[in-house]
Amino acid sequence: MKMVKLWRDLILLCFAPVILFAQKEQVINLPNGWSLTPAGKQVTVGDLPLNMAVSPNNRLIAITNNGQSDQSVQLLDIKTGKITDSVKMMKSWYGLVFSGDSKTLFASGGNDNRIILFNVNNGKLKRKDSIALGKTWPVKISPAGMDIDPVANKLYVVTKENNMLYCIALASKTVDSFPLPSQAYTCKLSPNREQLYISLWGADKLMVWNTKTKEETATMPIGDNPNELLLTKDGKYLFVACANDNTVALVETSSLKVLEVLTTSLYPNAPNGSTPNGLALSDNEGTLYIANADNNCLAVFDVSEKGESRSKGFIPTGWYPTSVRTIGK
Repeated sequence: MKMVKLWRDLILLCFAPVILFAQKEQVINLPNGWSLTPAGKQVTVGDLPLNMAVSPNNRLIAITNNGQSDQSVQLLDIKTGKITDSVKMMKSWYGLVFSGDSKTLFASGGNDNRIILFNVNNGKLKRKDSIALGKTWPVKISPAGMDIDPVANKLYVVTKENNMLYCIALASKTVDSFPLPSQAYTCKLSPNREQLYISLWGADKLMVWNTKTKEETATMPIGDNPNELLLTKDGKYLFVACANDNTVALVETSSLKVLEVLTTSLYPNAPNGSTPNGLALSDNEGTLYIANADNNCLAVFDVSEKGESRSKGFIPTGWYPTSVRTIGK
């Protein structure tokens, strides 16, 4: 297992963005007196946008806003870069996924313990249904991350309060539940839809669940507080963001071995606190982008040669980046 750290060009990468962008008008002032000068164009969304989902037709991005003020789900038109709709949610959380035809959006209803279904039409959201996983709070369920099998028409949902995996047959709305070892953050289906990878952030483990036999097939230790998962298109490699130790683990799925650990901190031997919590690969899968929430930046790695990844530097962002996605270039 190889440890890869961001060593080279430290001063340039960490401090030059402040100098390079200081002359631009886009400056974000934080309550603590710091100012941020993010790269790129900024689009205002809601409070604490925890997750984004790209529609399969690459026309829309759905955003779930899960902060202390009004919670909502929004749609952003990829071509125009504008918000086309915003729907308030009584309660919400990280879970968010489109149907295979891009016509339905599934969103976590948070402590209402429901999955909310929206029709998606002409850039607009219309609530059409919901699926109850149980009674509402104070019953503890709280659906978190989810993934969909568009062929079998099934939705897989993990929870952060009652340590469960829910398998929902969408045609009949039949709900089956299976116990998990601890609180889960999210889940990701393999390309053949036979393995479901689950990040157990309450146990610092990665779990593999077989969708055919409906049972756990493997559980392995991973980094501290594993959260977002990212599979390569061929399903051979899985990236696991670990928020509490500044790392992203690269797992070979055939052997379930950790090939290397990418360290996302700003300088060698930095204390924990970068909080990597979002992952995306470039279209050719040669570049990995990692949202460093508490460093207010993206860490960028060349991952074209698995097991020999190298740092490319950092991209400055706005306050507390929580999710990153790529579409084309």
